[in-house]
Amino acid sequence: MIKVMIADDQELIRDSLQILLSSKEDIEIVSLAKNGKEVLEKIPQNMPDVILMDIRMPQMDGVNCTKIVKEKYPNVQIIVLTTFDDDEYIYDALKYGASSYLLKGVSLEELYSAIHIVVSGGGMIHPNVAIKAMKMFSSMAKNNMDTNVNHDEIEHISRTEWKIIEKVGNGLSNKEVAKELCFSEGTVRNYISIILDKLTLRDRTQLAIWALQNHQIVMKGIKDEK
Repeated sequence: MIKVMIADDQELIRDSLQILLSSKEDIEIVSLAKNGKEVLEKIPQNMPDVILMDIRMPQMDGVNCTKIVKEKYPNVQIIVLTTFDDDEYIYDALKYGASSYLLKGVSLEELYSAIHIVVSGGGMIHPNVAIKAMKMFSSMAKNNMDTNVNHDEIEHISRTEWKIIEKVGNGLSNKEVAKELCFSEGTVRNYISIILDKLTLRDRTQLAIWALQNHQIVMKGIKDEK
């Protein structure tokens, strides 16, 4: 059973999502919140696996709430579900650890699929948002606005780890990476944990961004024999 929290300041949205998702046998709606402050108050009561997070909410918005949630509860996955696709919201939400960024209007099946994907370690981004995100990351790379990593450890990354970094950068879930490299999902998770520790990155999202920004370094690492 996947436990889901819904955070949106509009009661109609909260109730509608609750009704729709409750129709799925493997989804349990554990709590509803109308702002980021309520999210933080309710998480310890019914620890969710996934939070559906709106961006613009009173008292505490979804971006700041995402940052705090991922710092305190790194295993809680966050799907941003909003009407806003402004560059600032997209960048900040992904930077602070959101696993997916979807626009309201997605079908129930798309949302249901996204929930399963983030629980398995992957992510999903709305096509319109993905185009903007790629442009932002490309611009950041060109301007040398790299995600900070421990550069001393780059030379200690193995060829297998580089292959995993490349696939994470391409948006593959742990399950997909495992299938392509003939590993178990547990092995992939262990590798990613080691990689994050070596590069002093917080999570998979930061690793994906860094991989996109440093594609040439990643490809060189794959070619090198280690």
